[in-house]
Amino acid sequence: MKLFSIFTFSALVTFAQAAEPLTIKLWPNGAPGKTSPISEATQKLIDSNKPSPSRVTNVTDPEITVYKPENPNGACVIVAPGGGYYFLSWTNEGTQVCDWLNSIGVTAVLLKYRTPTRDEPNPFEKPSADALRAIGLVRHHAAEWGVDPKRVGILGFSAGGNLVGHVSCDRGDRSYVVDPKLDDSKGPDFAVMVYGGGFLDKEDPSKFRSGFSVPTDAPPMFLIVAHDDKSNPVEMTRIYLEYKKLGIPAEIHIFASGGHGFGMKPGTQPANAWPQRCGEWMASMGYLKKP
Repeated sequence: MKLFSIFTFSALVTFAQAAEPLTIKLWPNGAPGKTSPISEATQKLIDSNKPSPSRVTNVTDPEITVYKPENPNGACVIVAPGGGYYFLSWTNEGTQVCDWLNSIGVTAVLLKYRTPTRDEPNPFEKPSADALRAIGLVRHHAAEWGVDPKRVGILGFSAGGNLVGHVSCDRGDRSYVVDPKLDDSKGPDFAVMVYGGGFLDKEDPSKFRSGFSVPTDAPPMFLIVAHDDKSNPVEMTRIYLEYKKLGIPAEIHIFASGGHGFGMKPGTQPANAWPQRCGEWMASMGYLKKP
């Protein structure tokens, strides 16, 4: 475990991108829909955290930043940081994740989705629209960016993991006009959910909450969580069991310890090994093979 932690840290330091990251606005004419005003409770949450370059909030003009690896294998992963739908954990669950993905040849696309949205009836709705738009943009620019349009995945942490669940599993009308040139109604080809939650009924946790279900065409999914992460192990196990019932490829790792929010932090907790396990899964599924 110690050797893995040292490798992870050195990888973040030594692996460089082949080109400067490229930033693109998701909605050049303005994001669709109106965001609810920030409530007093949400503002208190934002104010309770000291300003930091590792945290991003008040995102009204969402965008993506494309990190290209030196030796791309054609796979691409959209990275959705967590933050309770009121901020984005920009470093630990964002830029450092992109560095790791680049180190295994994956083009990483860091998603700056709209936030705060926690006061919305469905906090995930606008961030999910941003994620689908990002997937559509990647496929639209696939040839230009050296990406296989059939190997575009999404990876999210905490609230970003909730976003992953909705982008992967929700079906139905979108809250915005689909651009056929971008094909931004089609979800990811595979998904990675890291300590996600918010899928179960509060009164009966043996059931999914109203409006959420796993469809038969859900993408293959890799799930990571720590045993000591409150209710999230139950949430993610329920998703895995549904995948198993439907015969959809999935793998789940419930690490003995690690808590919540470990992201890419170096350490010797079992959960710190998740990038290695995730890379092995992506390789076993054929996502890392060069065309």
